Order: sequence, then structure tokens, then C-alpha cells
Amino acid sequence: MRLEGGCHCGRLRVALTTDRAVTELPLRACQCTFCRRHGALTTSDPAGEVVLTVSELPAQGWYRFGTGITELWVCPSCGVYVGGYVESGGQGRAVVNTRALDARADFTQPPAAMDYGQETHEERLARRMRVWSPARVEPRVADRASPAP
Repeated sequence: MRLEGGCHCGRLRVALTTDRAVTELPLRACQCTFCRRHGALTTSDPAGEVVLTVSELPAQGWYRFGTGITELWVCPSCGVYVGGYVESGGQGRAVVNTRALDARADFTQPPAAMDYGQETHEERLARRMRVWSPARVEPRVADRASPAP
């Protein structure tokens, strides 16, 4: 199954490929101030894949919060948070904000409130590499960009 979505203006498109049903995917409500302010409910599948397609990379780079190890995919045009990306040892991993997915209403399972504040930098990176989906960022030709529905 391929779950697609993106930001409001269409600059960022995200796709999560998974063999799991939507209701079988973990739904997490991180308690950090960034996620709470964005109303984020995230998911990932370590056996799946996340692809972020972007027409143009942000000139200043992606926003980084807290420890700074994660690139937060926040559209620099419309402000929608679509997911987070971390890389270690040449391998990328990502989490997707389900609220940016077209199938967001299909996530009916209760979210688990998550508090990662006590993790060390190393523990946080190890967890993300273990739990988040393999991921990559792909550029998109600007004239193929289309606004999100």
C-alpha cells in the first residue's frame, strides 16, 4: 500500500509505502513542543519506505529542533509539517505526519503519547534508526508540481 500526501501548497509531497494496514501502523503523539504546536500524529514502518519529493530544497536548509539531529520537513511556503528525517551511516530514516496524508481520516487507532525527553543523543538516534522507515529525498521538476487537494 502507498499512502500519499503533502503540504497545502504542493511544494512537498510525501509517500509511505507499507505492507501494513493503516490501523496496524503505530500512531504516535510526541509530547515535544514542536509536535504539540503542529498537532502532529506520526507513523513509520521500519519494513516500509518513505519518499519525500520536493520541487526545491529550502535555501536555509530544513528546520532542526532540539538536538538538531533531525531535519523537519516543514514547507517554507505554507508551513505544513509533513515529516522528519534523520541520517546515520549513509542510511536515511523518516517519520511521517499522518495529518499531511490524504488518508489521514483512516488513522482511527488511538495515538500513543510519547515523551522522548530523557533519551540521550545516541539513544534517540538509535531508536529512530530502528523504528523509523527507510527514507530518501527526491527532487521534482518544478513544472510537474501540482497543488495538494
